[in-house]
Amino acid sequence: MPFLTRRDLAVAAIAVSLTAVVGAAARQTAAPIMRSTVFEWTAMKDTPSDVGSVRSIVRAPTITLEELEMHVTTLKAGLTSHAPHQHPNEELIIVREGTVEVLNGGTLKRLGPGSIIFNASNELHGLTNVGTTPAVYHVVNWKTEKTK
Repeated sequence: MPFLTRRDLAVAAIAVSLTAVVGAAARQTAAPIMRSTVFEWTAMKDTPSDVGSVRSIVRAPTITLEELEMHVTTLKAGLTSHAPHQHPNEELIIVREGTVEVLNGGTLKRLGPGSIIFNASNELHGLTNVGTTPAVYHVVNWKTEKTK
């Protein structure tokens, strides 16, 4: 049966120490937990994109979520935000202005202002502005331990 040498023990101790230091550093750089807050429309920066623009609102952990991400997209008439895709996190979209066609639950659906879209985890979905004016919609994404 092999014996542990002093060198083996020293290497193991260094590895354990480095792991503890890296873990502590990761915890210290984690984003703070978001508490109750409000987001003013006029304070949201409208950033142009190839398909319209986006107003990023927040991306932060909350008391019950690993991450809450919210943004508002303005999508030019006749364009698609991106190709149909899927992801582990769930997503809620609220149409504010315009007419969109969404791939949801395996079918295409045409929706207007006030409509709400729920995209379940790992289900293919997509969105196209099928109107003649810009479409504006609010997006809420959330991640939990299950969606890692």
